[in-house]
Amino acid sequence: MMKRCFMTMVAVMTLTMAGAQTVMPQACEQSIVTPKDTGRYLWLPIQESAPEGKVQVIVSKVDYYVALDLQPYRGKGALKVCVQNVPTGSMCFKKLVQNNDADFALIDEKFRPLYHHTPKRGWMNDPNGMFYKDGVWNLYYQYNPYGSMWGNMHWGHSTSTDLIHWKDEGVALAPDAWGTMFSGSCVLDKGTVVAMYTASRPTPFGGDVQAQCIAFSNDGGKTFTKYEGNPVLTAEDKDFRDPRPFWNEDIKTWNLILAAGQEMRIYSSKDLKSWKYESSFGKEYGNHGGVWECPDLFELRNGENEKMRKWVLICNINPGGPFGGSATQYFVGQFDGHKFTCESKPEITKWLDYGKDHYATVSFYNAPDNRRTVLAWMSNWQYANQVPTKQFRSANSIARDLGLFECKGETYVSVVPSKEMLAVRGAKVKQLTEACEIVIDVKKQAEIVLSNAKGEQVTMKYDGLKQTFDAFPCVTEAPTYGTIKQLRIFIDRCSIEAFDADGKMAMTNLVFPSEPYNTIKVKGGKATIYQIDN
Repeated sequence: MMKRCFMTMVAVMTLTMAGAQTVMPQACEQSIVTPKDTGRYLWLPIQESAPEGKVQVIVSKVDYYVALDLQPYRGKGALKVCVQNVPTGSMCFKKLVQNNDADFALIDEKFRPLYHHTPKRGWMNDPNGMFYKDGVWNLYYQYNPYGSMWGNMHWGHSTSTDLIHWKDEGVALAPDAWGTMFSGSCVLDKGTVVAMYTASRPTPFGGDVQAQCIAFSNDGGKTFTKYEGNPVLTAEDKDFRDPRPFWNEDIKTWNLILAAGQEMRIYSSKDLKSWKYESSFGKEYGNHGGVWECPDLFELRNGENEKMRKWVLICNINPGGPFGGSATQYFVGQFDGHKFTCESKPEITKWLDYGKDHYATVSFYNAPDNRRTVLAWMSNWQYANQVPTKQFRSANSIARDLGLFECKGETYVSVVPSKEMLAVRGAKVKQLTEACEIVIDVKKQAEIVLSNAKGEQVTMKYDGLKQTFDAFPCVTEAPTYGTIKQLRIFIDRCSIEAFDADGKMAMTNLVFPSEPYNTIKVKGGKATIYQIDN
């Protein structure tokens, strides 16, 4: 410990609204030293009678840029931006840039997916508020626009007309006095888009308070006005979040399901503002290895048997996944608008995806043609903050359509790539590329090995006798609920998603090879490779 030389200060900068001029406040920098290029040692004078303090060494380096959108502040005078925990004298202040270029200084990162949705910059986790309206798929997501680590939660917004190509629409919901913007959902009510979300704020005694709020949009979900009567639903529970409202045509009212600790609670409402508690589900059912989160509740029909109508309750859990960390489980049963009844035994756990990197799965509201289309966050809380990307972190899975099938007296949810993925299937190619689809016709036993010149590889094995499919160095294994005749494997720069073509198995895992896999070897099957036209 050395005697005090200088201390960390809060720096204040003023960005004028008229142009790019940056005005810095005057600050005492007598303790800030910029060493010369020559001379190995910097000798620091010590005064024994001075107060004790720490020496800070400031290395000025810009890894990437994030944008503060000034448009909401236009016409409101000078904007003062307080930057905390950056020592006065940091060279970072001299590298500030102000312009109208939304793509300024984007990094060409080798692990940024080519046909999966990602944010341009910043951190992304749970998909939120997804809905379809007037030919446009709207995707909101948990978003930190000011860094590529979790925190400072906003709702980011992207739109698409084909579930493949996404347009960045900026921030839709920002933190307010009630807290940061946690997960939630959107519904359509007489043309108005209504977002229901969790506001989370810390308490003076530690922990946080989570309350459910709503906001309205009359421009298709681009901008929202928060309800002045927020919050609309509160509880004393520590984990009370992720509301999923939906219109229940059977009882002509709104229902709501949300997560509370290790159970799901169901409510009803006539106006989306006043909610009546109906029931809870979860005690002793399924996996309870972690906190229950991000629920969804909807009716599904079997495409081959339209009379088979069952309700599915999606329950994302962290930790507790089949191979560690976060994952998506589900329950099949019936729902009468008041209570969900699971048809399976309590000890039975069903997983929607058996990979490491498939979490926070929720569906699009109002999807066309009675489709139940879902997206997942393609990562795992065990390591999501540490994956080797820089300016952005995380991607979504490809869109998937859900259905029902039966096996040995149990009803399961089928998962297939959305039909939009066929639209971007390009020409057949002989060699793997960093973004492609592999279709493999398999026999009773099959082994698929993807590799590169560095000796890195991924091995996938199908065992028709055991009815299992396993893959990847950490070995994630999925039941196939019968035999597989064809596999569809989607490769993007940092991910591999494997599906039984009939929908009875799905497995999603991240991979970060030092160079793309360019070789495939198949035993017990025949592979056809298609490039992805993006």
